[in-house]
Amino acid sequence: MKTPNSNLTRREFGRLSLLAAGTIALPNIIPARLRGASAPSNRVRVGHIGCGRIGRDHDMPSVFHSGLADIVAVCDLDSKRAADGKKRVEGLHAEKGTKPSQISVFGDYRELLARKDIDAVAISTPDHWHAELALAAVYAGKDVYLQKPMTMTHAEGILLRTAVEKTGRIFQLGSQQRCNYSQFRKACEMVRSGRVGRVKRVEIGLPIDPTAPDDAPQPVPANLDYERWLGPTANASYTEQRVHPQKGYGRPGWLRNDAYCLGMITGWGAHHYDILHWALDCELGGPSRIEGKADFPKNKIWNVHGAYNIHLTYPGGVDVRVSDKFPNGLKFIGDEGWIFVSRGSVSVKDPAVPKGRLRPLDASNDKLIDPKGVTVELPRSEEHHLNWLECVRSRKTPLVPAPVAHRGNAACIVSWIAMKLGRPLTWDPKAEKFVGDAEANAMLARPEREPYGATRLAAKRGRT
Repeated sequence: MKTPNSNLTRREFGRLSLLAAGTIALPNIIPARLRGASAPSNRVRVGHIGCGRIGRDHDMPSVFHSGLADIVAVCDLDSKRAADGKKRVEGLHAEKGTKPSQISVFGDYRELLARKDIDAVAISTPDHWHAELALAAVYAGKDVYLQKPMTMTHAEGILLRTAVEKTGRIFQLGSQQRCNYSQFRKACEMVRSGRVGRVKRVEIGLPIDPTAPDDAPQPVPANLDYERWLGPTANASYTEQRVHPQKGYGRPGWLRNDAYCLGMITGWGAHHYDILHWALDCELGGPSRIEGKADFPKNKIWNVHGAYNIHLTYPGGVDVRVSDKFPNGLKFIGDEGWIFVSRGSVSVKDPAVPKGRLRPLDASNDKLIDPKGVTVELPRSEEHHLNWLECVRSRKTPLVPAPVAHRGNAACIVSWIAMKLGRPLTWDPKAEKFVGDAEANAMLARPEREPYGATRLAAKRGRT
């Protein structure tokens, strides 16, 4: 039987309602030292996999400052970055005037996961490693905080979602706009409360990545396990442009190569599509029709999409447009006005916008964003990593669990496929397949180079 929420079964709808309320307690698979009367004095022991820019600047400090966890191990395929990761954790302790526990350093994630005294892992690696690492972690009995996007492919997302459900692990995707930027939650509450009337159209603005000529192959640095870094992707010559800087922690090149990342459609899209689904009360659903066009560079290394325009149709006939031409954020347009939300104020060339800037939470009429009288209250947390760690201890469902994370990521991936094919596609959110389109369905998965890959790991798990 269907619920009013389009493609959800009654069972799915009921479960999502409980997820949103934070009332589902997952299996009590948790070390004894985190339970009982003395539990508040015990801390979650976290291993950190991936010590690059996002790991050291965002995930490590957030886990540390939660007050609920100790980072006891770090891991990276680049030995310099792994050593720097340990120094980063030690530096956080020094800033606070505390003394760290012994911090182990690993080059192989399997050795970290074999540690029985590690309760949970935070994963901050290139996108093409997300699925295999997260699967290995939940199979090893660890709770997982995974940087967005959830996975590189839709097929990987299904594998990971299924594994999290079967193992009962706590999984949180790094879609921190739900917590760290309260204006997004407020905007979703206001849209759900009917402030703009019936939502007719949503405009999502995302940035783009520039391309550049391909660098010539270079010798592989002695400190980098490049063969393992490539993982399930095809063999390719090493160049720093493809991987990450050997000096400093600037923006890595892998973000601009579609073997390792799909570009801004998942880079920023993972955040904004998640908010789209939250606002439309469509967290376990998705679009039914997608059409996209994009410029794809001919360069082989920095080859992710450039300028793009995507059109999706959501339940109720909501027309969703995604483009680099819109201001970075989401604009919900209804028959009674519009509400815009972004991480910060945004400059726009629109004579109807005072002073040419949209506020982080803005509207066609300030009455639409008046907090008084809002009828929908969504779950909230002060900080996204804190929400995850609280749920590690309580075994309740975090704000972006695997089923919700997968659906948001799926919408990004089908948008990318539409951009690649350049023609309209029909998507069945219930079956999670394109309708009557073998070519598009083939793009929901990718070949995996032996001995790596989430599919191979899941199959091996099924045989044991």
